[in-house]
Amino acid sequence: MDALCKTEHLFVDGDGVERAAEILCAGGTVAFPTETVYGLGVDALDAVAVAKIFAAKQRPGWDPLIVHVSDQAMLDRVAEIPPEFSARVGKLIEAFWPGPLTLLLPKTSAVPDAVTAGRPLVGVRMPGHPVALELIKAAEVPVAAPSANRFGRTSPTTAAHVLEDLDGRIDAVLHGGATRVGIESTVLDVLKTPMVIYRPGAVTLSMIEEATGEAVEVFLSSGNTAEGAPESLPSPGVGLRHYAPRARLELVYVAAHGDLRHSLHAAIEKAQEAEEKVGVILPEEWDASYAEETFGCGEWGDDDAFARRIFAGLRWLDGRDVAVIICPVPSGDGVAVALRDRLEKAARKQG
Repeated sequence: MDALCKTEHLFVDGDGVERAAEILCAGGTVAFPTETVYGLGVDALDAVAVAKIFAAKQRPGWDPLIVHVSDQAMLDRVAEIPPEFSARVGKLIEAFWPGPLTLLLPKTSAVPDAVTAGRPLVGVRMPGHPVALELIKAAEVPVAAPSANRFGRTSPTTAAHVLEDLDGRIDAVLHGGATRVGIESTVLDVLKTPMVIYRPGAVTLSMIEEATGEAVEVFLSSGNTAEGAPESLPSPGVGLRHYAPRARLELVYVAAHGDLRHSLHAAIEKAQEAEEKVGVILPEEWDASYAEETFGCGEWGDDDAFARRIFAGLRWLDGRDVAVIICPVPSGDGVAVALRDRLEKAARKQG
């Protein structure tokens, strides 16, 4: 698909937020920073504007969007909270909003069906980034905003990443520096008992259980939720292949009683024997002299740092024209669960 428009560059230290709000109110598309990744925003209540997201991203219509709000009044415009769940939702909002938690709630009639892909529930969150909140407040509309990248590609954590995929395809990008969290929000179905996490993120299972005093489960795909059967996808972020670099991604796990460094070396040597150009996501304290192209992911065991850098690393190595990217996989609970989710979906083969 050819470029559609000239993309304006807007900056937060000038009148960029006001201009971005004007574009949203006029039915345009604006990429903007959140604490998770950059989002591609439109007025969530404008069906014509919502269609522009799908066109720009080449996103299939069966994949629902998340709506971003700035206050309770705006939440009430897009979602209805059943009385029997009000206490549960209230605890979650008090604990995690503004922040990287998306709640699945019954949508109001004001929300176009395209936002939810025809489903009765809408994903809603209040972003924990000052620029995102300022933009939504200035526009005075709820903002539908998936990640600002081509569908299936690595998520953007800087404005430069957005432009790699969408320059000429969106009306504007609001430059706001690198994102703080680096991976997409946790998506939680609050209407189920126990509650279900459909997409893990920085708000973890244990954090939700502690805040609510209730049990939480993580959705596990059966493996046959194929891209050919999208109607079975219950939420944003559960498609089997997503977040993918152009290069082939190979994951290295800690073997039982094994050493991760040894396994990583072995995977690199195997790829080099096949005469492929190899890129490696590597903990910064590990020896990198044997690898052609490396990107440091921080100190091993610091999963928050890994999350902040993983998408940037995949994009940087793609830019070095590597054929294969080899990446160690964090083990354990917490944010490591979200990292494994993203990496395993990125590594999944097409078809």
